Amino acid sequence: MVARRSGQAGEGTMTAMNGAGWLSRGGSRGRVAVLSALALGVGALTAVSGGVLTRALAAPPPENACANPGALGVERIVEIDTKGGPLLGNLQYKEIDFLKPGEVVLTFDDGPSRQSTNRVLDALATHCTRATFFMVGRMAVAEPDMVRKVDSLGHTVGTHSWSHANQASLGADRSKREIELGISAVSAALGRPTAPFFRFPYLSDPKGAIRYLEQRDQGIFSIDVDTKDFQTRSASVMQQRLFRELQSRGKGIILFHDIQHSTATGIASVLDELKKRGYKIVHMVPKGTATTLAEFDAAARKELERRNALATAAPLANRSMVWPVTQGDAPPTTSVRRPRQPAAVPPPAATVGAPPAATVKPPPLDQATATDSPRPKPSWKREELPWQEQMFQHLR
Repeated sequence: MVARRSGQAGEGTMTAMNGAGWLSRGGSRGRVAVLSALALGVGALTAVSGGVLTRALAAPPPENACANPGALGVERIVEIDTKGGPLLGNLQYKEIDFLKPGEVVLTFDDGPSRQSTNRVLDALATHCTRATFFMVGRMAVAEPDMVRKVDSLGHTVGTHSWSHANQASLGADRSKREIELGISAVSAALGRPTAPFFRFPYLSDPKGAIRYLEQRDQGIFSIDVDTKDFQTRSASVMQQRLFRELQSRGKGIILFHDIQHSTATGIASVLDELKKRGYKIVHMVPKGTATTLAEFDAAARKELERRNALATAAPLANRSMVWPVTQGDAPPTTSVRRPRQPAAVPPPAATVGAPPAATVKPPPLDQATATDSPRPKPSWKREELPWQEQMFQHLR
């Protein structure tokens, strides 16, 4: 058995890795092989399992391949064995903690989207670093070339369900469909199996869905640090939130959304600041690949065929799906209440000899007057839905 020290400095917590490669912390489970990569400057990486060299992995490009001398690079690569469905991310799960103080994992949800994901990829390339993208199935179908681009640049591609539905509101059949069609769709867009990495939309993780993912050998990823980039379009506000939380935690899996404006416009300065503050990037890779189910593969192929047909019919149409505001946690609850009736005003005291006052009743609340109705937009001002939105209307 090989013992590794884990946790924040001064904790004195020991993490043990046994001969089978199981990483345990206080009785937890999950296989994680830790691979060293010093600023992209090594020729090969070797997985360690119980002190035995098991196999070599392809290394990132050598250091001289990076044109940016101040790049973040990749400090370490961590290989995740997802057999049995390990749970990672200490916001919700305490089973596995593979990060040292000062180490962070970059993750991006909800994409891909051509306009914003390209900006994220450019920033990551400038810093010669890598990230994990949890993609929504219908977004992948809409932008299959972007899925392949993310993969070709060395990033890890996981899944984030088919349509970003909240699993807590779904029955067992719909829950399975959301998970499986998402895996099949992203795999079909990629042209090969994805990583068996899954993140719940809104981080909403009902027990039944967790058990299903465990049976499917899918790693389940939560987070440690939330940028809350969906709450603002300001890159500086997003960055301030991120570093305030990161300073408190000292390390962690960071959640961004590559479809959000604040992340697309601010990720470059975030990476610069991570480098300035001395943080190190850890990249996650899977030991194996995801398996798909035939019935959902067929459904994914059908959706891709529909997408291709629509794209051929309208080659100059909007090439990016507009996605609703997305959160890393449960959506906020907005209370909509019927307006209160104004307090009744007592009638004035009767005056001797004066005629009785006429009583005027307000119209019922459910009767809208013609002046209350919003005017329809002129036809020349009406916005046509992007072709991807039109394509998926039959699934709503």
